Amino acid sequence: MAETTSVEKLMQQIADEYESLIRQLKVIAKYIERHRASLMLERISDIAAECDVQPSAIVRFAQRFGFSGFSEMQDVFRQAYTEQTNASPNYQQRIRKLIASRDNKLNIGDMAREFVHASRTGLDELAAGLDDAQLEAAVTLLQKADNIYVVGVRRAFPIASYIAYALQNTNKRVHLVSGLGGMYRQQMRSVRERDVVIAISFAPYGKETQYCARVGHHQRAKLLVITDSKLSPLARIADALLTVNEGSAFAFRSLTSTICLCQALFIALAYKLELDIEETTDPGGYDD
Repeated sequence: MAETTSVEKLMQQIADEYESLIRQLKVIAKYIERHRASLMLERISDIAAECDVQPSAIVRFAQRFGFSGFSEMQDVFRQAYTEQTNASPNYQQRIRKLIASRDNKLNIGDMAREFVHASRTGLDELAAGLDDAQLEAAVTLLQKADNIYVVGVRRAFPIASYIAYALQNTNKRVHLVSGLGGMYRQQMRSVRERDVVIAISFAPYGKETQYCARVGHHQRAKLLVITDSKLSPLARIADALLTVNEGSAFAFRSLTSTICLCQALFIALAYKLELDIEETTDPGGYDD
């Protein structure tokens, strides 16, 4: 494979061909998506053990996407890491240094700082990997929507609640699909073709959110998905796809990057709607 192959191009290729992969290779694809930041350091035997496959399956996976073997594919991730390290401070190293240097008694202030650093790492990754075309597509969907339905469960519920709140500051009709009383079906029954469903879900992907997304897709509504992977089950039916990976500390994932993404989405939509209002009310194209 050409040396210019980037991680993003490779991950997009994997996402495009994911459905055609056999079960073993799908497992490997999901592992690579989740561990792309650390893949350059991992041994093929460790990856095989985690995926419950033979190392030869890892090699077949790499060859499927044009590499001579696992090492050549790993070089793509190693090169991306080197470029990122040269471009910006490595906050992950700072967090690890902080953990290694602390004494047995955990200082509350240090704990808080670890969460701050983890959140900052996630924000750096969001900025570096933001897909401008997909963000533009997401704003366009919302701009044209008659109704906007927002769904997210458990960890994603605060995000869904926030973006529903923010969008209610526009002139759009916004519905938070809370499933109160188990009434997801009833709350989704009025979704129509000119509407947009915002589905927010992260691994292991809430079945309720998947259900609502399928209902919207069946009713020919547009689907805006906010998730953590292009291999997410929601990604395959998305009209616009925004991916975000949060930083984590003490096995807890932050919500900072996702909130930031949703705020940016709302501001971009409000900006577009304001422009539409100005263009509509402008009496005749006066020069400023």
